[in-house]
Amino acid sequence: HEKSRIMKSDEKRSHRLNYLLKYYLSNPKEYDLYQKVKQMGVSDVTAKDYIRTVIIQAQKIYSR
Repeated sequence: HEKSRIMKSDEKRSHRLNYLLKYYLSNPKEYDLYQKVKQMGVSDVTAKDYIRTVIIQAQKIYSR
């Protein structure tokens, strides 16, 4: 049962990260990205994780 709950939160995370990545690629400002993440009502730790992940993914896309 625990596993399905973890799957759900992973799914939500990747869904949110995709959304944030698209947002960041169209508006590559860290401050705006941070505001967007905070609107999701996540903790600071989660927010930092999201932001770091999105920026790393964006850099991979830019460097292709």
